[in-house]
Amino acid sequence: MSQLEHHGTYTPNTGIEKWIDARMPLPRLMYDSFVAYPVPRNLNYAYTFGGILSLMLVAQILTGVVLAMHYAASTGLAFSSVEHIMRDVNSGWLIRYMHANGASFFFIAVYLHIFRGMYYGSYKAPRELLWILGCIIYLLMMATGFMGYVLPWGQMSFWGATVITGFFTAFPVVGEPIQQLLLGGFAVDNPTLNRFFSLHYLLPFMIAGVVVLHVWALHVTGQTNPTGIEVKSKTDTVAFTPYATIKDAFAMMVFFVVFAYFVFYMPNFLGHPDNYIEANPLVTPAHIVPEWYYLPFYAILRAITFDIGPIDSKLGGVLAMFGSIAVLFVMPWLDTSKVRSAVYRPWYKLFFWIFVANAILLGWLGSKPAEGVYTTLAQIATAYYFGFFIIILPLLGLIETPRRLPNSITEAVLERNRASASSEAKD
Repeated sequence: MSQLEHHGTYTPNTGIEKWIDARMPLPRLMYDSFVAYPVPRNLNYAYTFGGILSLMLVAQILTGVVLAMHYAASTGLAFSSVEHIMRDVNSGWLIRYMHANGASFFFIAVYLHIFRGMYYGSYKAPRELLWILGCIIYLLMMATGFMGYVLPWGQMSFWGATVITGFFTAFPVVGEPIQQLLLGGFAVDNPTLNRFFSLHYLLPFMIAGVVVLHVWALHVTGQTNPTGIEVKSKTDTVAFTPYATIKDAFAMMVFFVVFAYFVFYMPNFLGHPDNYIEANPLVTPAHIVPEWYYLPFYAILRAITFDIGPIDSKLGGVLAMFGSIAVLFVMPWLDTSKVRSAVYRPWYKLFFWIFVANAILLGWLGSKPAEGVYTTLAQIATAYYFGFFIIILPLLGLIETPRRLPNSITEAVLERNRASASSEAKD
């Protein structure tokens, strides 16, 4: 029996349960999706970030709704309203720090979730749509995070909005109208803040809607696992509850302990000090940078310092930045290997970890001035970023010799257990 052949096992016991089940089988849906649903028995802690992200989304929405009750979307009042939240609203400091640091931890979890999907081949058939929905969630997260960064109306908020919206002017003909539509005028001002506040409030609910589709697609195709082998029998799976839920709950507690440490002891560590100065259009910060989770793409943007045929460097940088995200959408078709998991692909595993290190390097370079050796390193790192998707992935599928795959998930688990027992016996 495969995951696709899973049938519901919910049986209503009380009269009210039977009454609800006959009219709106929501309890049945929840039971079959999160209690009896079969999952591969070899899932590890890398598979816990989906649940962590769901909780983080709920936390961000709840804290954001409370903050919106006290925030004033006006250039004359925005900065002081944030100070009012911090000083005068009951537990306002806690709610704001949870929301601000929650954005960073949301992105930490989503990057680990993406890397896990890339490592174990979760983007491959028949899960292409599942992967694409995840990429859409990521895009919506980036838009939401950027607009939220503008709302405190600090120096980096103002100048970050000025620089980012200025990217659109690189596009001929349509660029300036798009920029003016976003700004509500010809410069970052009160209409801009109103637009960004409205969209920042709306987009998380859109993210929640796409998350529902993402989970639905996951339950249709079934969960992947570290071997990349499909479920072949009942022995390959265990019930989601209690096996996966206990593991997820433990990982969530560890994640939230770290999150709480930042909220209570290092609440401003991930922010930029210039953003605690009220926005001043007449004073430009020495070094304008976005939030840390955008820095790799910022480095790619600035790495294009040369014209590419008729495309000037400014447009080339913007296209490279957007292309670095767009290439994720087509990754399922760029990887030509029939083997999913990097566990059995030695060369892919090597290039993947170089890719991870390269992404971290890009993030570091994005925080540095666009000059000298930093620009050269950014160009090399950008070349590897695109080369990984466009050259390495297609070629590896043709020339790489993967390791022998187990016949089933159960066989892989038994082999691992035997290896572990043998190692313990030697010790």
